[in-house]
Amino acid sequence: METKSPDVECRAAPGSGYWIQSHLSDLVGLPIVAIPDIAEVLGELEQTLAGIEKVLDVPRLRERVAELEQEASAPDLWDDQANAQRVTSQLSLVQGDVRRIEALRRRLDDLVVLVELAEDEDDADSWTEAANELASLRKAIGEMEVRTLLSGEYDAREALVTIRSEAGGVDAADWAEMLLRLYSRYCERHGWPMEVYDTSYAEEAGIKSATFAVKAPYAYGTLSIEQGTHRLVRISPFDNQGRRQTSFAAVEVVPVLEETDHIDIPEDEIRVDVYRSSGPGGQGVNTTDSAVRITHIPTGIVVSCQNERSQLQNRATAMAVLQAKLLQRQREEERAKINALKDDSAGSWGTQMRSYVLHPYQMVKDLRTEYETGNTAAVLDGEIDDFIEEGIRWRRQRETAS
Repeated sequence: METKSPDVECRAAPGSGYWIQSHLSDLVGLPIVAIPDIAEVLGELEQTLAGIEKVLDVPRLRERVAELEQEASAPDLWDDQANAQRVTSQLSLVQGDVRRIEALRRRLDDLVVLVELAEDEDDADSWTEAANELASLRKAIGEMEVRTLLSGEYDAREALVTIRSEAGGVDAADWAEMLLRLYSRYCERHGWPMEVYDTSYAEEAGIKSATFAVKAPYAYGTLSIEQGTHRLVRISPFDNQGRRQTSFAAVEVVPVLEETDHIDIPEDEIRVDVYRSSGPGGQGVNTTDSAVRITHIPTGIVVSCQNERSQLQNRATAMAVLQAKLLQRQREEERAKINALKDDSAGSWGTQMRSYVLHPYQMVKDLRTEYETGNTAAVLDGEIDDFIEEGIRWRRQRETAS
């Protein structure tokens, strides 16, 4: 009968440093040699969380909550609806930040106690619970750290996302629909409400384009890193000879406008067309011309909305989308002027930003950050958090460097 050496038994004991490192290695996906001692991990988390609290200025956030609560309780608040919406939106946002920070602090304090309990009792179940909570808290604090990097003018806004098929024919249209599902699943995982405003279906399969809103704080700052051209390489399911096909789809992300934003669009600069909304296979076809398409003549920007039954509602939504796109265009023009003054030869990072390879090997790689993974199925199912976090950090480094 085979016997284990005392050294192996000691190293694998539930209370030992080797055991906790091994368990953490499985949870966070790093080799054991890359996992520090649990006391070091707790120290690093404490340092990171303290840094987040300092950057966000938690005492000032609490003062801001009190100020906004006082404004929100004013009897005449809703006499000015634009101001009321601003106050209530800001209050919800700041309260959310405070709650998240306080929850992370409580979890870290509780985890320290849990680890001490596990050490005292030398119990495998306690160590397992501690290791699981440590891995979960490590991820949550990392996400909050990335949140502190979203300090742009519009980063706290909700997002409007447009996906368009590009080169690649029917494969590109199918790829655009796959991306729509990817972002739908991502929003589901995060509990972010998502509303599709318009979908233009391709003839054979997939979609020509789709526009949807992500109604969550910091959705724009988070998803703006996804803007650019997404490239797919696979064996085409539409090719009878089973050849490899490369196809492209573009993702555009703009912030949702607030009442305080002002984009003046004269009536003589737009053309409004109405038509009957439609769905794939003839389903969901309305019997009235309720869908609205608005063309901004000076820029050629076209937006559509068909998700509402009322033509007036669809027109209002389409105008909001058009205003958001014009605001983004204005910001890009201003940024281009600044870059020209700086003689910025790096160019835009928006094109060819990520490659998804399904054949002859499996890999998704971000061409800006060099971050990659072989788990293509998970990525296509909306697990893109690591790509987004790496992208946000990369963007901040570039901004700091410039």
